[in-house]
Amino acid sequence: MGRGNPTETGNFILLGFSDDPDLQSLLIGLLLSMYLVTVLGNLLIILTTISDSNLHKPMYFFLSKLSLADIVFTSTTVPKALRNIQTQSRVITFAGCISQMYFFVVVLGCQDNFLLRVMSYDCFVAICHPLHYMAIMNP
Repeated sequence: MGRGNPTETGNFILLGFSDDPDLQSLLIGLLLSMYLVTVLGNLLIILTTISDSNLHKPMYFFLSKLSLADIVFTSTTVPKALRNIQTQSRVITFAGCISQMYFFVVVLGCQDNFLLRVMSYDCFVAICHPLHYMAIMNP
């Protein structure tokens, strides 16, 4: 008899919020509405900063990039959760789980940290060196 684990599987089983079918339709509606509000609000921020020429400053540029990152951040998890609630499927493949976690934690988490760091530096320069702001934060 060989040594090792013979129960190798490539799937994970996700535990949902509830098994009650009446409650699942409420969960889908609530989760979908929150997702749509998030996406539409961030799109509104992006479109406002693009369309208004007075908002073509570094802080608003970084704010629009942060809004875009927030759209992608929520789009990595919410559609899969909605599909799982709708289809009663509780299985995610190992590759799907790893790719979702990679984008959620590594790519988007590091991007959010970088954008917040740059935005805080912009605020620091605007407050501590207001006369040199345009020379330091040039396009």
